Amino acid sequence: MAVVQWQRYIEQEIGFVLPKEQSQWLLNAIETTATENNLSVAELWDAVQTNSKLNQQLLDTVLIPESRFFRHEPSIEFITSLAKQYCAQLTQNTIEDYSSDSVKSGVDSSRGVFRIWSVGCATGQEVWSLAMSLAAKNISNYMLLGSDVSRKALTKARKGQYDQRQRKLIPSTYQHFTQSLAVTDQNDIQATPQYQASTTSQALPKLHLDKLLPNESSAYWRVVPELHEQVSFIWHNIFTQGLATLHLQQVIVCQNVLIYFRQFDQRDILTRLSAQCALGGYIILAPGEALFWRPSNMRRIAHPQVNAWQKISA
Repeated sequence: MAVVQWQRYIEQEIGFVLPKEQSQWLLNAIETTATENNLSVAELWDAVQTNSKLNQQLLDTVLIPESRFFRHEPSIEFITSLAKQYCAQLTQNTIEDYSSDSVKSGVDSSRGVFRIWSVGCATGQEVWSLAMSLAAKNISNYMLLGSDVSRKALTKARKGQYDQRQRKLIPSTYQHFTQSLAVTDQNDIQATPQYQASTTSQALPKLHLDKLLPNESSAYWRVVPELHEQVSFIWHNIFTQGLATLHLQQVIVCQNVLIYFRQFDQRDILTRLSAQCALGGYIILAPGEALFWRPSNMRRIAHPQVNAWQKISA
């Protein structure tokens, strides 16, 4: 069966356009999925048309969920500053005074919660980086949502457990949000006692950095439990028109995702994302991404390092 037929199938399902140089990777993923299910490639083709479990298994094998902690720090700092401004306005009880100027402030006064959605979050590093940055600034009234089309990647994102290579990417300022793990069995990863964090979010700032710095003898670590309370992950296919959430978002982060789609599909995706964005809210793209986009309801923010767009009309 020609690889081009499978490429068209993947694009039809999730919109991804796989380059020719990834043809062998795709073939390997197809053969692996077929072998694991005792099927021939032809039988797998017939099965994925109606079997959603096999369909998802194939997608999980094909997709390469690449991500890393603090991948683009300027974007994280920009989002954190927006959340801090939002919190300050809530504290001063002046949100009503800003109602006529809501486009400037990005405040959704009907909710009172600063909502951030990370689109194509892969294994969750971007989401956890944002959670660390917000917590470090003592920002508490937020909800972080990560979505992806790979269920395998989402399972890892929810656990918040990574290897030491990922830990080294986290600035020292945020290392106290990590917790070493002791591996006693391949399926039993436990928190090392001396790295146990406090059980209340109020006590989080009291954690001692010297007790939580990377332990090279421990192969794995996890994000501290306190940060899990305001973070959630869901399966979502941005290529479809279904909504990821009923809540409008103050910030939607969609970085290094659109490059996998055709330009007309990128435009449609951005249109749907802008509809999910609160008035005055922001869409954050990767630097240099979607330069063709010229929406009438969004304006690009003049920033030297961040590709940010603000919603100015419905």
